[in-house]
Amino acid sequence: MINFFGLEIFNQIPETAFEWIEIASIFVESVAVIIILFGLVYGTIRFILLTFQKKQTAKERFRQYKHGLAKSLLLSLEILVAADVIRTVALEPSLESILGLGMLVVIRTFLSWSLVVEMEGHWPWQIKPTEE
Repeated sequence: MINFFGLEIFNQIPETAFEWIEIASIFVESVAVIIILFGLVYGTIRFILLTFQKKQTAKERFRQYKHGLAKSLLLSLEILVAADVIRTVALEPSLESILGLGMLVVIRTFLSWSLVVEMEGHWPWQIKPTEE
């Protein structure tokens, strides 16, 4: 049994390829969660420090904070799609699981586009508007 930060990870060492693939997909999902948490903590600390330094306007600080969070969410969404692909293709290659994967990819793609529109102010296929 492996003890990781007080959590028991394995009762036994994985022996089959399926067990290793399951561990890999859990690891990839964990990386995505860590990226979200790191982006939230880093962005919040940076926002607080910039607030005390008063080098930027409140609007600019908030925009940077929001963009930092959106970037970490975008990256983690891409990583979560990779974990779902690993799990679906390697572990559960049934029509039902592949359709579920397709729905997840569509939803996450919509979320990614929504975040890009929020950050950049235009759809990914549109030309960037000029600032006035």
